[in-house]
Amino acid sequence: MNATPHRLDPTGGCPHAANARLLAQGAVTPVVLPGEVEGMAVLGHDALRDFLAHPEVAKGARHFTALAEGRIPDGWPLRSFATVRGMTTADDADHRRLRSLVGKAFTARRVEALRPRIETLTAGLLDRLEEAAREGDGVADLRRHFALPLPLGVICELLGVDEEHQDRLHHLSNQVVATDIGPQEAMAADRELLEVLTVIVADRAGRPGDDLTSALIAARDEGGDRLSQPELIGTLVLMIIAGHETTLNLVTNAVRALCAHRDQLAHLAEGRADWSDVVEETLRWDSPVSYFPFRYPTRDLTVDGTLIPKGTPVLAAYSAAGRDTKAHGPDADRFDITRVPAARHLSLGHGAHYCLGAPLARMEATIALKALFTRFPGLDLAVPEEDLARHSSFVGNSVRALPVRLR
Repeated sequence: MNATPHRLDPTGGCPHAANARLLAQGAVTPVVLPGEVEGMAVLGHDALRDFLAHPEVAKGARHFTALAEGRIPDGWPLRSFATVRGMTTADDADHRRLRSLVGKAFTARRVEALRPRIETLTAGLLDRLEEAAREGDGVADLRRHFALPLPLGVICELLGVDEEHQDRLHHLSNQVVATDIGPQEAMAADRELLEVLTVIVADRAGRPGDDLTSALIAARDEGGDRLSQPELIGTLVLMIIAGHETTLNLVTNAVRALCAHRDQLAHLAEGRADWSDVVEETLRWDSPVSYFPFRYPTRDLTVDGTLIPKGTPVLAAYSAAGRDTKAHGPDADRFDITRVPAARHLSLGHGAHYCLGAPLARMEATIALKALFTRFPGLDLAVPEEDLARHSSFVGNSVRALPVRLR
């Protein structure tokens, strides 16, 4: 095990150099979170896979010792990850109940039915991207004009959220996942997100439709213990953030990877790989989520020879697991869409909390990337990769903007 705790940088940055150093020392490491809160991170692929599915690892905040003892202040930037009411902080029967209410919107049949709408949205956004490039002397921010509005538009349509709310919801989502903001900012973002979602729920209650929010409201209003109001709001928080931030980072990171590895585009043209291989290799090689909070052992637990004390907040280090040479071979840090065996990764989770929206995220990214490079095969970065500003978070793993030239 790493003897010296790894101090996670609240301002984010590229995680891969630090991950490689930590992995060389062991699969589990102690970490220092913002506010000098002590935690652990599981970095190794096999150790993380086992930990995520361990029956004595919980998600509920009551298992977080420091929180239960009142040692975590209200404005702690990661507090929402622990305390939001929804699937990501529920265990056992509560988790199954909440997941079943949302799962109906993400069956294979319902996701596949979205394909024509996603293709139409993608084509329209490519038009907007080209227009933005014309107005910007040939350069456009691909993240802002393409990678963001596609998944945000899809999840908001699924939820029945009007377009007028979308920009604000994205801004507040960014604030919630940021790890470098102060207590007042963090609490203000949480408050405003709650207010916006309460307005959206009230609107849907008055105008119910064939959308997920209306279905959740109906479940809440049926009485019994199917869904409480805090769980309804918490579920919407989860769906909006997870429903677009992950796919946004996935598409952004895939474009960056392909621009830096033009030989991989040739593999696609020659039929040696397809666009789903690009998506899976990007998920492995540059996971859209770096360190995801939190899980808590419900007893003292030894993981890969390292003791994790009961009640410790543990981060799932997806970006590290994706480049673990013990799982992916000595060339794990090489981007290769023809990798054999095909990319296997944990970047969408594992076990009971495996990402419910994984099929939708995969479909969106595959459609988006194929359409983008089919229309603009010469697309390339407009600035060197090293000049791209990183996310101000060690949770999300990507860049803030992606200026590209389309031709």
